[in-house]
Amino acid sequence: MLVRIVSLLIGYAFGLFQTSYIYGRKNGIDIREHGSGNAGTTNALRTLGKKAGAVTLLGDCLKCALAILAVYLLFGSSHPQLVRLLELYAGAGCILGHNFPFYLRFKGGKGIAASVGLVAAFDWRLFLICAVVFFTAFFLSHYVSLGSLLAYFFFAVGVIVSGQIGRYDVDPGVLHEMYILALLLMALAFWRHRQNIVRLIRGNENKIFLGKH
Repeated sequence: MLVRIVSLLIGYAFGLFQTSYIYGRKNGIDIREHGSGNAGTTNALRTLGKKAGAVTLLGDCLKCALAILAVYLLFGSSHPQLVRLLELYAGAGCILGHNFPFYLRFKGGKGIAASVGLVAAFDWRLFLICAVVFFTAFFLSHYVSLGSLLAYFFFAVGVIVSGQIGRYDVDPGVLHEMYILALLLMALAFWRHRQNIVRLIRGNENKIFLGKH
């Protein structure tokens, strides 16, 4: 249990690096006071332009990948049968740190860019699947939220399917814990996007057209 908590805390510490907030401050604004008020990639793109969106995406992806790498280096040798689960805990902690940074009064982002880093570092095969799902949904609808939520659904399902066919070298008890974590992360993403979901249902969700920026 202790290694799980340590992995979660390591992830949370990495997640506290708020890329869009720092970028916005360097440009004289608090990103949380503009646009949607969200300290994430989409709001940075809308508020500060394509460069800010790209920097935020890269920074938030990287911090989650680094958190997972740190946990792997720390526990990979001592807990080889547990390290895949600990990587998920690190990713979950990073998303929590991103979404709920204590020093910003727990007002952060929605965790999608950080989740991209999680998926890429955790399982490149699932990353490719999720990328195809996201970009297909986005370019057909221009809804970032729709693409993100569909990709998250495929990630959670993919973790379960991959575990059941033996892609992760862990015992069944650890597999079930991994499934629960993946489903909880998906549920958190859907909850953080609850307003977007309402707007999608009503047909008035904001669209992103990259060519206009």
